[in-house]
Amino acid sequence: MGASQEQQPEGRDGVRTVVERRRSLRAPVVVRIEYATVDALFSDFTRNINEGGVFIETDCPAPLDSIVHLRFRLPGAREALKVTGRVAWIEPGAQGHPQGMGVEFEHLSDRDRARINELVLRLRVER
Repeated sequence: MGASQEQQPEGRDGVRTVVERRRSLRAPVVVRIEYATVDALFSDFTRNINEGGVFIETDCPAPLDSIVHLRFRLPGAREALKVTGRVAWIEPGAQGHPQGMGVEFEHLSDRDRARINELVLRLRVER
């Protein structure tokens, strides 16, 4: 998601468009992800991930630009990744898309970035 999508200002018809800005490959994978906002702790699923961020399926997305603290374990990994992110976009769940939020990682370590990239590449080769 590293600069994944950008919501454009609302038009006269009240519709907001989304512009694709993703720079990194994304891998389809189901991972339980725990995340905390200023006042709450949640546990939901992500179905795709890349070095830039994750999309979290949730009925209660945090507000845009909210800071969230994420904790998740990549398939095959022993230890969980702990990452801070920012809610970059929100998907309302229309037209067959799951409801949720796109979270862009902030200050991802080189080690964690490499672990995510390795997973993405491995899953794309297996497809």
